[in-house]
Order: sequence, then structure tokens, then C-alpha cells
Amino acid sequence: MLEFEDIQHILLTRAPALNGHYEFLSFRSAAAGQEWLSAIVERVQSAEAMQETVAENARWVTVAFTWNGLRALGVDEASLATFPEEFRQGMVARAEVLGDTGSNHPDNWVDQTNSAALHAIAILFSRNAEERARCAAEHLKLLAGIQGVQVLSKLDIEATPPFDHAHDHFGYRDRISQPVIDGSGEVPVPGGGKPLKAGEFILGYEDEDGPPANLPQPEILSRNGTYMAYRRMEEHVGTFREFLKQNGETPEEQELVAAKLMGRWRSGAPLVLAPKKDDPALGADPQRSNDFNYKEMDPHGYAVPLGSHIRRLNPRDTAANMNRRSMIRRGGTYGSHLPEGTPDDGRERGVAAFVICASLVRQFEFAQNVWINDKNFHELGNERDPIVGNQDGTLEYKIPNRPIRRKITGIPSFTSIKGGAYFFLPGIKAIHYLAGLGTRKDPK
Repeated sequence: MLEFEDIQHILLTRAPALNGHYEFLSFRSAAAGQEWLSAIVERVQSAEAMQETVAENARWVTVAFTWNGLRALGVDEASLATFPEEFRQGMVARAEVLGDTGSNHPDNWVDQTNSAALHAIAILFSRNAEERARCAAEHLKLLAGIQGVQVLSKLDIEATPPFDHAHDHFGYRDRISQPVIDGSGEVPVPGGGKPLKAGEFILGYEDEDGPPANLPQPEILSRNGTYMAYRRMEEHVGTFREFLKQNGETPEEQELVAAKLMGRWRSGAPLVLAPKKDDPALGADPQRSNDFNYKEMDPHGYAVPLGSHIRRLNPRDTAANMNRRSMIRRGGTYGSHLPEGTPDDGRERGVAAFVICASLVRQFEFAQNVWINDKNFHELGNERDPIVGNQDGTLEYKIPNRPIRRKITGIPSFTSIKGGAYFFLPGIKAIHYLAGLGTRKDPK
């Protein structure tokens, strides 16, 4: 049985929010961090609390910590040593594994998430901008009364118009495919696969390989917690639109090129089911939009190219151990909307997302290293993910077709990494435990 009352809401539920606000914090002393955490813990909703009050609430709060942040709060060295190596090292040290090289290197990040002084993140999702402003002011007032907690950076989250469905700045429908956790009460959509054991996403539960093992200690700290990989990814909308114009003579051809890069039309309709023409009704229907496979329906990639974004990030029935690679994604878009036909204004806009998983190496880092940035994925030879892969202008993208396939060379970077970090997302009891480290001597 999942302990909904002890699991932070972000892990099991999605807030009905149009706005958000992230604050990246540093603790100058353990006492300061504990004082802040003691003050904010009652504002952090569990999955149970959110489900019971979602209709009446207008804001939802989450907190998480880096490994350095746990140390700054006063977690002892013996306990810190029980966390996995990749989390202890942090995202900056894992740059080569993640493909964060060149312009994506942590040295070029803009939000101080590359700093060893990054200790915590406070995540707010709100129904509207007014509630966000009220909560941000309330948090500012709280921090003003605590000596020793510094805000390193902030980021506002804004849904992009039209607001009838979630989508990124490129216009692609979002939140189409997410794994279902066994015991969560959710029912998988057709084609979404069976519910996965909770331990794939939440520490302390059986995973697809068996009982939990090698969990951080003490148990109160790790149980109902998990890991989050934060990525601030700028979307180069002007570059993307120019690329479509260069590679499609008509608006219809440009839309097809966009669909071939993603594997879905921007409406969300999958190319496997709508290979020639967009079908917005299909894209908006969760009972149909995931009901397909590759091995039988598109083995050679004539509909969905082998190197397309969705085929890489979810190979479905063409990859092994898929039940051990799934991840939960949360977050939203940031920056102003750039209307179609408007020249690029040079402002940063993109997606600020959290990838949630029980193993950063097996799930997140594998996806980054093998699925996204391996140039020989599906034996393609010289490709990376066309949307989020690290492009250097020398790679290509192949679109299978009869009688002659199409090859586009010199794929530009449509996205850039502007920030990132590895966080531990503790359960509610663990938050209380961390807040009380200054007064508690018995870790049990």
C-alpha cells in the first residue's frame, strides 16, 4: 500500500496550475536551514492532502535538497555516505555522462544551479499569477525573518497560450505519455503499458526487480522519498521555425517536418496512427493517442523515424527492460510566448522540468546517455535526438521514405541547457526529521 499521507504530492499528482515559481536556496548554517524548513513544512502537501483539497486550493508547494543541502542541514557523514554515488557527485560532475558539453556545459548555466552552495529548491505551482505573487511575497517575508538563508536564483513558470492544453514553446502537445504507478489508483491508457511497481519511482517499495535494497539511511529519511533531476532547457523557437521553413516549401510540408522530428504532430497525434495528415481529435484523445507499437506497426520507421524524439525517449516494444527505464516528468514552461510569425526577440524561453525516478543512473542518466545522445542509437550512425540532443552542427537526421529516404544534414541546436541539479525529494516525515536535526539525537 502506498503511504499517500507521507509522499509529497508532486510525485503522484499533477497540480491544476497555469503558473509556478522556483526558488533555489543556500543555507549558511544548519540552524538557518532547519528554521526555514520548520516554517515551511506545514505548507508542503502530501499526495493525500492534495487529493482531498485540490478543488479548494490555489497553490501547491514542494521542497527538495541536493546532497550538499542535506549535509548543510546537519545530516551526519555516515548517513550521507549511504546515498548513491551519482547523487553525491551532483549533476555538474556528471556533465560528460549527460552530454552537457560545449554550449550546454555547466560553466554556461545562468541560474547558479552549478554552484556547490545550492542546497534546496522550493517549488510552487499556482492556479494563477495573482496567487503566485501572493505566495512569493509570503515566502520573501519568511526569509527576511531568518538569518542565513540565501536565494541564489528564481524562475517563474508560465503556461503558454492557448491554455486549453499543455504544450511547449515549439507548439508540441505535452503530458501525453506518463507511466502509471501500481497502487496509485490511476488506470493506464491503451498502449501505456501495465502499472509499474512503486519502487521504480518511490524509495522503500518493491520495484520491478524485487524488494528494495541499498536505501539511504536512516529509513525515516529515505522512505517515501525519491530523486529528481532538474533541467532548465531553453527552446530556440526562432531557430526551430527557420529550420522548418528551410526544409518545407509549404506550411503543410513544414508541419510534416516538425512531426517527423518529434514522432507526433504538434496536436499530439502519433504518426504511427496518422502518418500523412494531422488528426487533432486523435491527439487530444488519451484513449487513442498512445495505442500503438513500433515492432508490428512501424518497424522500419516509415511513419515515425527511428531517431525521432518519442521513439528515442520511449522505444516501447523495440527496447529491452523498458519497465526499468520509465520516469515521471513534472514542471512547466517559462518565458514569454513568441507568437507565430513574430521575429525572435532574443529572450530566453523554454521548459523547466523535473524528472523523477528511484535511480538516477538506471533511469535518467541512461536516457540521456543512450537514448538521447548516442549517435548510433538504432544503428543510425550520426544522429542525436533532434529536439533535445546535444547538436554541434555536424550531425544529420534521416527520414525513411520510399523510394528514397530523406537525409537532413547540419541539424542546429533547438534547445540548450541553462541549469540543472540532482535533488532528493523526501517524504513528509523525512522533512520533519530534517527540520528537527538540531534537537534530535536519536535518528530513529
